[in-house]
Order: sequence, then C-alpha cells, then structure tokens
Amino acid sequence: MKPVLFELFGMKIYGYGTMIAIGIICAFLLLNARSKKRGYDDESILNMTVITIISGILGAKLLYIITDIKIIIKNPLILKDFGSGFVIYGGIIGGILAVITYCRIKRWNVLRVFDLAIPSVPLAQGFGRIGCFLAGCCYGKETTLPIGVEFTNSLFAPCGVKLHPTQLYSSVFDFGLALFLLWYGKKEKEDGKLFSMYIIIYSIGRFLVEVFRNDPRGNVGIFSTSQFIAIFTLVIGIMLYNIRKFKSVK
Repeated sequence: MKPVLFELFGMKIYGYGTMIAIGIICAFLLLNARSKKRGYDDESILNMTVITIISGILGAKLLYIITDIKIIIKNPLILKDFGSGFVIYGGIIGGILAVITYCRIKRWNVLRVFDLAIPSVPLAQGFGRIGCFLAGCCYGKETTLPIGVEFTNSLFAPCGVKLHPTQLYSSVFDFGLALFLLWYGKKEKEDGKLFSMYIIIYSIGRFLVEVFRNDPRGNVGIFSTSQFIAIFTLVIGIMLYNIRKFKSVK
C-alpha cells in the first residue's frame, strides 16, 4: 500500500490518481483502436471519451454523496477533497447517459457504440482498483488466510490487521472481464449483446466481491448499496440480452 508514489518538483504523485489516469489512457487507446476498425473518426471518439469521463466522474461523486449521506453529515470535512470518495455504479450510469446523448447528436446506433466501448470500461476499472489498493480504500473484512494484507499508513483501512484484498479481487475480475468481452465480441455480432453481457457479469462479480468488503459504503436492508443496485442491473442486463426473444414472443 503506497498512497504517495513519489514526489516530483515538490508535488506529491498519488497512487490512486496515477492508476486512474493510466486506466483512462489504456481504455481510450483500446477504444480508439476498435473504433478505427469500424470506421469512426478519431476526433468524434475523443470528444465522446472526454464527455463520458466528465459525466462518469460527476455521476460517481453524486451517488457517493447520496449513498453515504449519513457518513458525510457526521464528518462533512470528508468532502474537502473532491477525490475522497466515488461509487462506481454512479460512474457507469453517468457514462451511459453521456454516450446515449452523444450518439443521439451524432445519429449513431447507440447499442453498437456501447458494444464498441464496453471492453474499455472494465479495463479502466481494473487499474482503478489497483489505485484503491494503493490508497487503502474499499478494503475487505478481517481474514486469517495467507492472502490477507496489512495496511500500515492508510487513511481509510484499519492498520495492522490482515484484511481481504478486495481491491485486488476486483482488479483481477475486471481485467478478466475485459479479456472475455474482447473474445466474446469477436463471436457475437448482434447489437447490444456485448454490452448486456458486461452488465450481467459485472453485476454478479460485484455482488460477490461486496460480501468480503468491510468499508463504510451505505446499505439497503441486508445488502450493501452496490449489492442492491447489482440486483437491478443484473435483471436489466438479462432483459437486454434477451430483448429480441421477448419481442418475438409478443
């Protein structure tokens, strides 16, 4: 765990922000490579990427504030740093809305663009979770397993206690999901299938990882906020994947 990677000209370079930046760059490079093969122009893809990133960040912050409002009320100083907390589902929702809006303006097929862009999402998430590990946020429950990690100078995780490295669980899952989507995208040609497959698999994976997490992140009944949302996104993903079957039945 290393919140500050190094100092450059007296400025601290934080691990979390660095990994987020690396994730965004890698995600864009993958998207750009895939879009060129499908005839999209570079400038439009870059514009869509920038708008989506901004919308995603705002969505992630907004959902963080909504879901953790009790924590923020008790400790309002936590918001002094805009980067102090995010909820990834808010980022996904914000990004989706931005892509839909941009596609409407450009008159692009929305589902086709979602399929084009979606492998880049878990790729960026994978790097982001490494950033979480470096910062010590999004930490897991106590464990006696050999894979447990001890944080020493985190502002978030309890120090000196072996915890499940849930950040790394998520990172491995996200990278694996990105690879699977790239493979699956070569086989599946129907618009929207790749996007809906991401929603389905991510919802299941996120629900399971949440079982091992222990950081304060809000809850709805017996479920964490993310688990509660994952139930609905899983249903939406399944419906979207089978939408043509539903239409044929009617």
